[in-house]
Amino acid sequence: MRLDHQRTYSDDEIADVVVVGTGAGGAPLLASLAAHGLRVVALEAGDNTEPRDHTPDEMLAAQQINWMDDRLSGGADATAFGPNNSGRGVGGSMLHWGAFAPRPDARDLRLRGESGVGRDWPIAHAELTRWIEQVERFVGISGPERYPWDPSRRYEMPPVARNASSTAMLRGAEALGITATDGPVAVATRDRDQEHWGLRHACVNAGTCHQGCRTGAKVTMDTSYLPLAVARGAEIRAGAMVVDIETDARGRVSAVVYRRDGELRRQRTAALVLAAGGVETPRLLLHTGLANGSGQVGRNFLAHGATQVWGRYDEDMRAYRGYPSSIITEDLLRPSDADFAGGYLIQSLGVQPQTLATTLARGGGLRGAELMRWMRDYRHLAGVGINAECLPGDDNRLTLSDEIAADGLPRVRVDFSAGENEKRLRAHAIRTMVALVEAAGARETIVLDRTAHTIGTARMGSDPGDSVVDAEGRSWEVPNLWICDNSVFPSALAANPALTIMALSLRTADALRRSAGR
Repeated sequence: MRLDHQRTYSDDEIADVVVVGTGAGGAPLLASLAAHGLRVVALEAGDNTEPRDHTPDEMLAAQQINWMDDRLSGGADATAFGPNNSGRGVGGSMLHWGAFAPRPDARDLRLRGESGVGRDWPIAHAELTRWIEQVERFVGISGPERYPWDPSRRYEMPPVARNASSTAMLRGAEALGITATDGPVAVATRDRDQEHWGLRHACVNAGTCHQGCRTGAKVTMDTSYLPLAVARGAEIRAGAMVVDIETDARGRVSAVVYRRDGELRRQRTAALVLAAGGVETPRLLLHTGLANGSGQVGRNFLAHGATQVWGRYDEDMRAYRGYPSSIITEDLLRPSDADFAGGYLIQSLGVQPQTLATTLARGGGLRGAELMRWMRDYRHLAGVGINAECLPGDDNRLTLSDEIAADGLPRVRVDFSAGENEKRLRAHAIRTMVALVEAAGARETIVLDRTAHTIGTARMGSDPGDSVVDAEGRSWEVPNLWICDNSVFPSALAANPALTIMALSLRTADALRRSAGR
């Protein structure tokens, strides 16, 4: 995005707020604070790009917009990083996200009250929904005319075009009596003017959403909230890796130390917002020793269950064509025969070849001739996958290792093992998906185990003894430190997280602004 015309601040000037990260957590907040006259500076570790800079080449795209630094994974169900989870660049993970934008279900926010396990959110669903609707109006969401699980809901644009994988899921769902429809998708299906960005052209169905959208059709922060923030007076510094946080004698944040162009620099600030995601935010807090009186920083790591079932069909499916995940069902959010708490969404799946090969090897255990057998039939494959609830657990956590990464900070280690609830949910989901894919006409199926997203490592709550921030994202211990990303989630929620993160970003901005008297 264009940054050559932005307002700039000197390091010695005391910014009202420094924001670390420019993704779904940082960008809406940045725009909101700037709109109310606050002097805000965003520090982004990655590079600044334009949509035209993106490439459909999966290998090159990963190096350009994914956080590819080594991270250590442990536990019985070790989490895969790289292209699977984290983004790097002006716009954060939204550069490579899949743009699937379901809203969280009200029952998921009160899971413990409903089931006796998990963790309730300290926010009412109705309040969160008001912020979600504000996000949807600004960025533009496409979806069906009537949403079966919430008939009162309305989307601005018609659904994305269906591909063969979408048609197969609809066919299988109908055969099983499962309600399925076009999903809510953060993609423009008609030309749309975006404030301070310009025209976002309608989706051309290239199918390379995860490699970065080259047309601007997909909602990304660099084509929505960030241009708005810059127009309102915010500064975005690309290539600025935060390595330390300084505090004054009162224990308040006074400056942020970052490395840019090989030099250490120090930006003074009156307040700090960490919006670096579920790995880098707790990493920085553990490194600096801040805001961890509860001992909860890095704990309660959550990863959505994201198991997939792929089918081999006689007809051409060409899963690389079109928007990848256009069909949804919410029928399984609370299955009547569940022996677990919570539930899951199912969505149709398209995929690019390298991503499929990686998932077949990593999630299906395929190697050699068997891997090649499935890949030779790539054009005949179509799949479905889940996004599933995950319960917090003390043993699932992020810690700092003794290794020093290239950025000079300790390398993180993330340990994750699925609990009994996740295992039961997964078994139920596999039975459902296999039946659906077979009902759609697949002559052979394969189950691919995987998880997605990095959540819950600096959770919000109402008790300072078992949470890192309060319900507005403010540190219990450092009054001018705020956190605004998926690390604050008390529970995973079955819905994909980006829409909720953006809503929380606007909500935290409102609270921060009020605390500053603006």
